[in-house]
Amino acid sequence: MMEDQNYGALAEFHSIKEEEEGKMKVAQMDDEEEKTIKVTQMDEEDEETLPHSEILDIFEEGLARLVQDPLLCDLPIQVTLEEVNSQIALEYGQAMTVRVLKADGEVMPIVVVQNATVLDLKKAIRRFMELKQQREGGVKLISWQYVWRTYHLVFQGEKLEDDKMRLKDYGIRNRDEVTFMKKLRKK
Repeated sequence: MMEDQNYGALAEFHSIKEEEEGKMKVAQMDDEEEKTIKVTQMDEEDEETLPHSEILDIFEEGLARLVQDPLLCDLPIQVTLEEVNSQIALEYGQAMTVRVLKADGEVMPIVVVQNATVLDLKKAIRRFMELKQQREGGVKLISWQYVWRTYHLVFQGEKLEDDKMRLKDYGIRNRDEVTFMKKLRKK
């Protein structure tokens, strides 16, 4: 009797699990000519095969609608997940924007977490520049070792030299401006 109840409960658990898993299964298939994604609806015995390019178009349309949201409207059309997460963290007060002023007058809005270090800011600047170059179509290699050997970041006249020190220990807050400054050569 007890075995029948256990079996019944186990069977019910598996049928619920199969029902949830069976609503939509996506299987990726490799064709020699083209990648396709096969979407199978288990409720209907209907199969629909879409080429990879159509799936990509559908995704990009959805992403374009998402970026129209007032919260995310500042993001570019070719947005990355990292940028969306940064913008959301910014809105919730978990991140801050540091405006980095380059020598040519361009201001780069860099988003970092509230307790970011100088090294985190440098990595975010590098990521910002890489994404900018990808979007503009040019792939110029930048030697970041050279950049940090030749320039340093300055906030209110103070050099940000210690990579392990937190930005807020230097007094940097949301929307503060940090400047790229060329290092003077020692003779």
